[in-house]
Amino acid sequence: MRHKLNGGSLRTRLQQLARGMCGLLTLGVMTTPALAQTDYPTRTITLIVPFAAGGPTDVVARIVANHMSRTLGQQIVIENVVGSGGTTAGTRAMRSPPDGYTIMMGHMGTHAAAVALYPNLAYNPSSDFEPIGMAAGMPVFILARKDFPAKDLKEFVSYLRDNGSKVNMAHAGVGSVAFATCLLLNSSIGMRPAMTPFQGTGPAMNALVAGRVDYMCDQVVTVVAPVKAGTIRAYAVGTAKRNPALPDVPTSIEAGLPEFQASAWNALFAPKGTPQSIIVKLNAALGLALDDKDTRKQLLDLGGDIPNADGRTPQALAALVKSEIAKWTPIIRSASPAH
Repeated sequence: MRHKLNGGSLRTRLQQLARGMCGLLTLGVMTTPALAQTDYPTRTITLIVPFAAGGPTDVVARIVANHMSRTLGQQIVIENVVGSGGTTAGTRAMRSPPDGYTIMMGHMGTHAAAVALYPNLAYNPSSDFEPIGMAAGMPVFILARKDFPAKDLKEFVSYLRDNGSKVNMAHAGVGSVAFATCLLLNSSIGMRPAMTPFQGTGPAMNALVAGRVDYMCDQVVTVVAPVKAGTIRAYAVGTAKRNPALPDVPTSIEAGLPEFQASAWNALFAPKGTPQSIIVKLNAALGLALDDKDTRKQLLDLGGDIPNADGRTPQALAALVKSEIAKWTPIIRSASPAH
C-alpha cells in the first residue's frame, strides 16, 4: 500500500534529512583529526639529538629509538643538530610542527643548564615542550688523560689547585652536561682552568684519549669503554653508589670530594601543542623499550640508570625539568666565567 506525502509533510521530511546530513558532516569534521591522531604514525619520525654522533645523548637516543620504531611501525630517524651547547637543537625542536613527527632527546644541558647559561634562550624548557618521558639517567665521572700525574682524586685535586693555570679542561660545548658538571667540579675545588670546547662529547673524549687535553667530566655512556681499555683515567663518579659498569671507580664521597654530585639525564620531548593522544602513544612506546630485556641490557651495560614506571611519565619529567633548573641555575651563575 503506497502512502502519499502532502506538501507540508514533504517539506518537514526534507528539513529533517538536511539537519541529519549537517550533523553527519559536523561529526566528520570533528572526528577527522582524532582519527588522524589514532592512526599516528603514518610516516617517518625525526628524533633531534642536540650533539654529535657518538656522544652520550646520541647513543641513548639510538638504543631507545631502535625499539620504539618497531613498536610504532615507523622508522625513527636520528638527526644530529649541533651548536650552542644543544640549544640550537632545542630551538629547532620547539619551532617544529606539533604533529608528533619531530621530537627531541633533551637532557640536563638543553632543559636545565641552558637557562642560566643563555640569558636570551629562544625557548622556555618548562613551557615550550610537551614532556614525553625520561629515557635514562647517566652518572657523571671525573676523568683525566691516562698519563695524568695523580694516582687518585685527592692527588688530582691537589695538582689542579697547584697548576690551575697550566691545565686544560675539555667540554662538549657551553651548556652541555660536560661543561656544567665540570663547572661544579671547578667550583668545588676553587679553580678556573683553561677550557677547550668541542662539538660534542665524542670529539672531546677523542681529544682526552689522545692526550691533547688534561681532564673532563663525562657521562658514563662514553666512559666505560676507554676506562676499561686503559686509554683514560677515571678518578670518581658523582653519585652516592658506585656504578655497576665500573665498580672499581670510587664515588666522589669515598674519594674525598662529596660536593661533587652529578648525574645527567636524557629524556624525550615534543613541541608544545602536540596532541596528548600522540604523547600517550610515544610514552607507551618508550615504556615498552625500557622494559625490553635487550634494550635494558644495552643501557645497563653502558652504566645507565633506567627509570621505573613512575619515573618515566610525562608528569614526572615535567617536575624534573623544573627541579633541575632550580638546582643548576645558582651553581652555573656562581661558577661560570661569564658571571
